Amino acid sequence: KGELRMQSLTFDDAGMYQCIAENMHGIIYANAELKIVASPPTFELNPMKKKILAAKGGRVIIECKPKAAPKPKFSWSKGTELLVNGSRIRIWDIGSLEIINVTKLDEGRYTCFAENNRGKANSTGVLEMTEATRITLAPLNVDVTVGENATMQCIASHDPTLDLTFIWSLNGFVIDFEKEHEHYERNVMV
Repeated sequence: KGELRMQSLTFDDAGMYQCIAENMHGIIYANAELKIVASPPTFELNPMKKKILAAKGGRVIIECKPKAAPKPKFSWSKGTELLVNGSRIRIWDIGSLEIINVTKLDEGRYTCFAENNRGKANSTGVLEMTEATRITLAPLNVDVTVGENATMQCIASHDPTLDLTFIWSLNGFVIDFEKEHEHYERNVMV
């Protein structure tokens, strides 16, 4: 099928490859360069976030994306405690750390360790818990006669250290209040 597969590549496999296709009407060529990369893990281009926020009772994913070739093996620690997969904590193959049902006890310094046959590196961030955002007054179903006006309310509680934005949608499409200002009006209570 015109496919070339290579396994267990080494630096000697790097170079310009050429595919030649021919039949009784002629011959054509196509070229491609194969580069072999190998590097120890490094977080220089993509360090972990220094501050990670997680909502109380929610789920958080802390990303760990070092540059490395070959793909590194990952491990995590919280402070000096080495983390392992459990009912609430999961280390993904791609390096991310997932914590579900976040509690105050989950706050702290998290370090991702990446290691391959070229070396090792680590990066650290601090997880802080915030109060979960909750709808305290949800919009109610409304029956309105055609031509009349309607008002729908939505009130939420949230962590005071974070901003809150309300987004309204109609049948799954976000309402653009600037474009549809003659039909919709947003009242914000402070």
